[in-house]
Amino acid sequence: MPGNGKENRLRARVVGLGAAVGERVLTNFDLEKMVDTSDEWIVSRTGIRERRVAAPETATSDLAAAAAREALTQAGIPADRLDLVVVSTVTPDMSFPATACLVAERLGAPRVAAFDLSSGCTGFLYGCAVATGMIQAGMARYVLVAGGDVLSRITDWQDRSTCVLFGDGVGAAVLAAEKGERGFLGFRLGSDATGGKYLYLPAGGSRLPASAETVAGRMHYIRMNGQEVFKFAVRATEEAALALLSDLNLSPADVDLFIPHQANLRIVDAAARRLGFPPEKVVVNLERYGNMSAGSVPVALYEAVRDGRVSPGDLVLMVAFGAGLSWAAAAYRW
Repeated sequence: MPGNGKENRLRARVVGLGAAVGERVLTNFDLEKMVDTSDEWIVSRTGIRERRVAAPETATSDLAAAAAREALTQAGIPADRLDLVVVSTVTPDMSFPATACLVAERLGAPRVAAFDLSSGCTGFLYGCAVATGMIQAGMARYVLVAGGDVLSRITDWQDRSTCVLFGDGVGAAVLAAEKGERGFLGFRLGSDATGGKYLYLPAGGSRLPASAETVAGRMHYIRMNGQEVFKFAVRATEEAALALLSDLNLSPADVDLFIPHQANLRIVDAAARRLGFPPEKVVVNLERYGNMSAGSVPVALYEAVRDGRVSPGDLVLMVAFGAGLSWAAAAYRW
């Protein structure tokens, strides 16, 4: 869905950002006491030093509502002016109603259109693409997109290959319909459905509903083939980025800031190197948060804007990969 670059094109522009992460800091040294691992092993293979874990009573809707309130305050828009709320998550509060409905009620917008979107770590960019489409179709003027998860609820803390990777957090953005050059210029979305078996949650759905057997088999936790996901991630990040830039008649040299999914520092470094981005153009915060799934990109964007790394007119390239296996790229003119 590339933009055409014309100034009179209706665009979806980010007018407010917010973020909320788990209350507890869980360091690699804490994990050393829980499983057979070490700080040196985790840092050398992932770049992660600590992650945030939500309190037992905190659900995805709690973090999403907190991030959304900050985004709305920054935007100066009351919640009752929202036309749509999209929450991208694989850890909804419950199967139904949608977590987006719970968030909308919390915000004071009980009559807004609201739904959840499930595409794993690509969720925030998928949500922004849907919101942009709704805006350009004239179906919405203000849309709240929240992306993130409480992955600690589906992390097997006995599996040292996965429990070191994940953290809890949600990022949110208020998108507004505006004409001009600023806003989302285009998206590239896709998936390799043959890779679904490499990253999944076996039980809890209609295939394997919760039972004594699925609980005993620890089937309600994330299963991942790290080697296959790694290979896919590096390739997909590069290919999606280049395809989108080509759609827009741009090149990597035109990009001012690159915000990749924060899953693994080796993946980030490999993708940045292939695309020719120097370190100063790449946003990395995974050492403090780990992989927050759909919360990864929006929280990184939030911090980049907060820290003054984005200036008016900058071209921001965001790319994510995740379960599906899916990928998403978005180009944004700040």
